[in-house]
This record gives sequence, structure tokens and C-alpha cells, in this order.
Amino acid sequence: MTLWEKLPLWGVVLLAAASLGCNKLKARDQLNKGVMSFRNSQFQDAVEHFKKSVQLDPTYLNARLYLATAYFQQYIPGGQSAANLQVAQDAIQTYQQVLNMDPNNETALGSIAELYYNMKNFDKAKAYQRKLMQLEPNNPQPYYWIGVIDWAIAYQNDGEMRKTLKLNIPKPDGSLPPLPPKASAQLADQNGALVNEGIDALQKAIALKPDDFNTMVYINLLYRQKADIDTEKATHKQDLATADNWEQKAMNLRKSPSAAPATSGSSSQ
Repeated sequence: MTLWEKLPLWGVVLLAAASLGCNKLKARDQLNKGVMSFRNSQFQDAVEHFKKSVQLDPTYLNARLYLATAYFQQYIPGGQSAANLQVAQDAIQTYQQVLNMDPNNETALGSIAELYYNMKNFDKAKAYQRKLMQLEPNNPQPYYWIGVIDWAIAYQNDGEMRKTLKLNIPKPDGSLPPLPPKASAQLADQNGALVNEGIDALQKAIALKPDDFNTMVYINLLYRQKADIDTEKATHKQDLATADNWEQKAMNLRKSPSAAPATSGSSSQ
């Protein structure tokens, strides 16, 4: 094939390259418009711009990440309406697309974990926190969230048991009546492994970040769950004393002038 015969093919290649470059520029323009809408809390407008950005450049990782986050911002934690659950699924699906392109993307992993936690899908939330833990073994946040999730499951099981036995009404001092030994043993089958895993995870979190108010609070709460499944009086009493100790540490930390303001959690996914 002569040079002149190759020219039409080169022309096609050049046109394709020019079109690709043009689409990338358009994708970035749509991303910038989406970011502006996002910053103004116009999340649905932001979604449309980010969608266009992804369509123009399917390889644009940041556009997918912003799209997922714009969906996330529209999700109402705990809301059970079909529309709200669909928004959560759209966010999860888009974050998963990010992970398909970048399997170690910490923002996507953490965001999926938080979405599943808010949807009370605790098993999946823990699975994604464990992935984060493997990526960052010295980051206290995934350990903290494992502890929080274990407490949430254990607390739910405890509450159902107490409701059945009508032992869910606090005494005058604010504490709940102790469970009878048979009920404690039954609850231990449900909560024993969860409580042990949760305390272990939170102890690792507090070792990595010693002055964390929220971690101290959840260690306290998990030891109270542990007390409910200990049938031995001495162990039960010791668990409550340990819980009180961690609660006092948390209160002392909050009162400290140098303490940072406590947030809703040790992690903002």
C-alpha cells in the first residue's frame, strides 16, 4: 500500500482521536458544572451533569465517584420508601463501578460500607469495612465501625429478648433489670461472638487513636452487652465496672479543654 493509499485510513484515525479528545473536554466541562451544582446542594442537577460526563468519557473515574456521591447525598438514612432505597442502590452500584476500575478506592469502599450500615444490612457493611481494614491496617476507622456494627446487632438481639420477657423497663436508677440465667445463656449463643469481636475491634481502634470519645462510648456499651450474657455474678459485676470505667473516661475526655468536639462517629465515610 502506497503512502497516498494510507492517507484515508490516517484521516479516520485522526478524526477518531480528535473526537475522543473533544469528548474528554466535554466530559470535564460537565464534571465542573456538576461540581458547582453539588456545592450548591443541587444534587439532582449534579447527578445529570455527572451522568453526561460519564457518558462522554466512560474511563473518567472522578466523574463516577462524584456521581455516586451525589446519589449518596440524596439518600435518607433509614428511610424505607421505594424511591429512597433506589437512590441508595444507585449510589452503591456506581461506587461498585468505581471499584471495578480501582479496586482499592478507599472512598468507594467506605461509602458502600456506610450505606449498607444505614440500610441496616450489617453483614455487608462489615464485609466492606474488613476490606478497608486489609488496605489500611493502621487506620482506626474500620475497627471502630466493626465494633459499632457488632454492638448494633447485639443490642437489637438483647432488646428483642427483653421485650419478650418484659424486662425492658428501666429501674429508677436508669439501669435495666438483669436477665435470668437461662435467658442470658440463650442470648450468649446469639451475642457472644459479636460482643467479643466488637470489643477486640474497638480495643484496636483505641490503641491506634487513644483519645477518641466515640470509641470509648462504644466500648462501654459493648461491655454492658457482655454483662447481659455473663451468668456468673462476679463476671457480670466486673463487666459493668469495666463499662462504667470507659464511660467515665469518655466523660472526662469530653470535659477536657483540649478535647476535640465529638462527632457522630470516628469515621465519616
